[in-house]
Amino acid sequence: MIMKNILTTQMLLFVLLVIYGCAVGPDYERPDAPTSSSYKELKGWREALPRDQEIKTKWWEAFGDPTLNTLAEQVNVSNQSIALAESQYRQALALVQTARSNYFPSIGAAAAFTRSGQAGDNSGTVNQHQVSLNAAWEVDLWGRVRRQVESSSASAEASFADLQAMRLSMQTELALNYFQLRTLDAQKKNLEEAVEAYKKALELTSNRYKAGVAAKTDVAAAQTQLKSTQAQAIDVGVQRAQLEHALAILIGKPPAVFSLPSVTFVQPQINIPVGIPSELLERRPDIGSAERKMAAANAQIGVAKAAYYPSLTLSGSVGYQSAALASLFTTPSFFWALGPMALATTLFDGGARKAQTERAMAAYDGTVAFYRQTVLAAFQDVEDNLAALRILDEEAQMQEQAVNYARESLTLSTNQYRAGIVNYLNVVTAQSIALSNERAAISISGQRLKSAALLIKALGGGWSAPETPSVDQK
Repeated sequence: MIMKNILTTQMLLFVLLVIYGCAVGPDYERPDAPTSSSYKELKGWREALPRDQEIKTKWWEAFGDPTLNTLAEQVNVSNQSIALAESQYRQALALVQTARSNYFPSIGAAAAFTRSGQAGDNSGTVNQHQVSLNAAWEVDLWGRVRRQVESSSASAEASFADLQAMRLSMQTELALNYFQLRTLDAQKKNLEEAVEAYKKALELTSNRYKAGVAAKTDVAAAQTQLKSTQAQAIDVGVQRAQLEHALAILIGKPPAVFSLPSVTFVQPQINIPVGIPSELLERRPDIGSAERKMAAANAQIGVAKAAYYPSLTLSGSVGYQSAALASLFTTPSFFWALGPMALATTLFDGGARKAQTERAMAAYDGTVAFYRQTVLAAFQDVEDNLAALRILDEEAQMQEQAVNYARESLTLSTNQYRAGIVNYLNVVTAQSIALSNERAAISISGQRLKSAALLIKALGGGWSAPETPSVDQK
């Protein structure tokens, strides 16, 4: 009965210590970040309708390309960089569980057999059998364990945001490579059409030469223009092959087993809901990761400060001990012990604890600076791509006019050559100008698609901070 009362008293003491134990160190509050009330480059931007529309998680579907949709889904499943980030997140979750384990006592079991003897009058051999359970627990008086769990939980949440950032990065890289590949397909088609036109021009010039109304130099100029354009069409194949290989790696396949046939690519028309600047803090996974890392670093200050205070360790054991194995598990062989109950503190450490605390505070200040810089970089990304889309839209309109004028100039030059008014050099010049402007127009279309994808990435790609799984800290 006495033993039961002692145990009850000790358990109540443990509970009270846990409940009323204080956690040293500052409680976390998210610092202010540099934000603006509006985007500088938003002027003239056409908002998507309805105005409250959000970017979907599968943001690539906004481009309306079935092939891109299929590839993006494969990235989510098979990309090895994403798999690495996912494994790091699982490691972070395991560290949270490791930190939580310190809330509880460690319990061990032991079995021992000793055979001893001595010489002299009391000579003889003695056997000793023992089976016991041993427990030890460091009471979290000052919240060191709680702060460590808090830090590990925030780190795990940051790791999840890093996983989402990696996923978004790989999805965007795939979209950029895909759009570049389709741009090359369009340029190759344009070059092949030019080759057919130049073949007809060569035939015309050869006939005029045979008729004695054109010089041999005209035929040579037509042949040069044709072969040069054919060479450009072949050269496009090098870049396309490399982009195809890059796409294969992004979806986790060897390049040898992946191919993407050339198709006629239709330029999609999309509207991207930009939203207000303050929403960016909740929509970028890299910002979410930086914010959670601040919380983890803040908790480490509490862990460092807890080292200034004494630690209380409670221990005990219970078991059976007997000289005879047959009587080991009998009441007379039962024993129990409480203790030692050790209260220990460091009196002098040469400034090690102070240095550790200062290091933790400096590390926190570093995470604050990194967080604010990440926010600034996010705003720059949005502004850059808003500006790019706005300027490229204007450039595309001007370039379309340039293409029309170049084609008209080529038609006029060709007709004048047929009429014998100008020499063939005028036709070659007009052909070069027309082809150059057509390729520039295709390139601008590709740049607009790339900027649209980068803007979606800059806006968080449909991710939001509430999607981060909360890691229970208790």
